[in-house]
Amino acid sequence: MADYTIEVPKTHEALMPLVSVVPLQLLSYHMAILRGCNVDQPQNLAKSVTVE
Repeated sequence: MADYTIEVPKTHEALMPLVSVVPLQLLSYHMAILRGCNVDQPQNLAKSVTVE
């Protein structure tokens, strides 16, 4: 039904979120680059995170 899939290794159910987050972050990073977004300076980052 899908053109593309992202496969992750089988692991314990409790560890699955940790295993699946890396491929999803890489997917979003590459999609942002393809869209032309500046991945080094996100627009909606909370000011409390950026102020030292």
